[in-house]
Amino acid sequence: MEKTSAGLLLAFTLGALLWANLPFGAGYTEFWDTAVDLRVGSMELEMSFHDIVNDALMAFFFFAVGLEVKREFTVGELTDRSRAVVPVAAAVAGLLVPAGIFLLLNPSGENTAVWGAVISTDTAFLVGALAVAGPRFPGRLRVFLLTLAVVDDIGALAAIAVFYTSDLEPLPLLAAALLLALVALVRFLPAGRGPAYTVLSLLTWAATYASGVHATLAGVAIALMIPVFPPRRPHVERTEALARAFRQSPTPEYAAATARSLKESISINERLQGTYAPYVSLLILPLFALANAGVRLDGATLAAAWQSRLTWGILVALVVGKTVGITAATALMLRTGAGRLAPGLTLARVGGGAALCGIGFTISLFIVDLAVDDGLVQAEARVGVLAASVTAFLLGWAWFRLVDRYQPASTVGRFLVRDFDPARDHYRGNPGAPLRLVEYGDFECPFCSRATGSIDEVLEHFGPRLVYVWRHLPLTRVHPHAVEAARASEAADRQGAFREYGRLLFQRHDHLETEDLIGYAVELGLDAETFRSDLLSGAVINRVQDDALDAEFMDLHSTPTFFIGSVRHFGPYDAPSLIRALEDSES
Repeated sequence: MEKTSAGLLLAFTLGALLWANLPFGAGYTEFWDTAVDLRVGSMELEMSFHDIVNDALMAFFFFAVGLEVKREFTVGELTDRSRAVVPVAAAVAGLLVPAGIFLLLNPSGENTAVWGAVISTDTAFLVGALAVAGPRFPGRLRVFLLTLAVVDDIGALAAIAVFYTSDLEPLPLLAAALLLALVALVRFLPAGRGPAYTVLSLLTWAATYASGVHATLAGVAIALMIPVFPPRRPHVERTEALARAFRQSPTPEYAAATARSLKESISINERLQGTYAPYVSLLILPLFALANAGVRLDGATLAAAWQSRLTWGILVALVVGKTVGITAATALMLRTGAGRLAPGLTLARVGGGAALCGIGFTISLFIVDLAVDDGLVQAEARVGVLAASVTAFLLGWAWFRLVDRYQPASTVGRFLVRDFDPARDHYRGNPGAPLRLVEYGDFECPFCSRATGSIDEVLEHFGPRLVYVWRHLPLTRVHPHAVEAARASEAADRQGAFREYGRLLFQRHDHLETEDLIGYAVELGLDAETFRSDLLSGAVINRVQDDALDAEFMDLHSTPTFFIGSVRHFGPYDAPSLIRALEDSES
């Protein structure tokens, strides 16, 4: 999806440039300026095709951004301060430093109003560029950049709301606020919530449009009113009961009730993200590029852009400002100890990601359209945005090639990326022992199950001289229940039963459905309700994901994988072989 979305954005951008620069290029502007009138009685709405894309369709884009922001702050990465502090600080610097550089180069005149175009990163292009030009095993960097992008989006939306809104009409604005309050109350309706959200959202957009506030911000405001929550036990149990009833009596009534209950077990925020994300990525953003990237690149325009402080201000602010701001803020957080990076994520890799953040594109072009009306000035600004996006991609690509050359991931794959931490890791034996055996395993893997006997022998052989450490590597392509089993073990750990629960999982690795996992918790005397809640909690989900991302960075593709001390073990993992390898590590 990410590569396809970035590819479509690029294709439609090139299509817009080609359309605007062919002999019939004048038709590009004429087409997008074509007026469309909507009349209902005495009320009239007149918009051009360009307005329909930028004011109406882009409201869906900002709605999707708002849904993501709400989710991240409620159940996602930004709920954990320790995980978010470095990318949040980097994002803030990535907003302020480019703006400062731009204003230094354009301190006065109408160009000053375009400063907002240099603060935002195009998330769609960013993840696509990372997939194409990024380093090997970019999982950690991707999580870092997506967290950064959420804060970046918040900054850009705030800038649009505060600095690019004028001529407010109080009555429509009050109506929009009242309609938003009704949107927030829709969650309490017993039925018909979908149609209610649709009607109230359309009315909110219309009131916002009439108020003078840019109508796309209605999309953000509506998204923030949409509830988000992890799947709740009563909903899941009701769905299970209805599914059993439908299996026994497959009637249309049970089918409809089961489908409705299944849908309602997932928060509407996540359902809407799943529904709208493909349309936003594959249709709306490419259309936006087609409507806004068509700059006529004739000799006069290019000559004016070459000499324009505006063009160079945008180019330098996005490319240099994002790279320097994000990298420097990250380095400062690490140096002061205010935060730390995930294992395997180095400052050099963050620098490459920071360079890619100079791809401003979507919101940059959007703010250019808001900031200035003069067509020539807009052309110079758009040339700057396009040039910055190309330069940022090339800089990021070159940066990562150097990183892969001088910090090759193959070296990381031979050594343990995260050191043993008794406060975090699951271990058996003496935590201060001179010998350490680390296993990356999967509870659905029959080989891991068989290896437990070997581990018992090895621990008995070395006694207090050895500590054994378990970490998760769920192989989802071959073990469909592995992730949920890993999360279940972490949920059991929160009640002090990780080892006992893990042994049950290994003994019954062929029976790891949700009801099985809950039944094992009950069998061990754990609090079932707490277990269910923890199974879906962000802390448990992130804990398993941390280990999986470590394994991805080390290029681990099979289970069990062992490390003797910090060095990867290749070869048999029967008890005698592991004992010999551990004894050899002592010599």
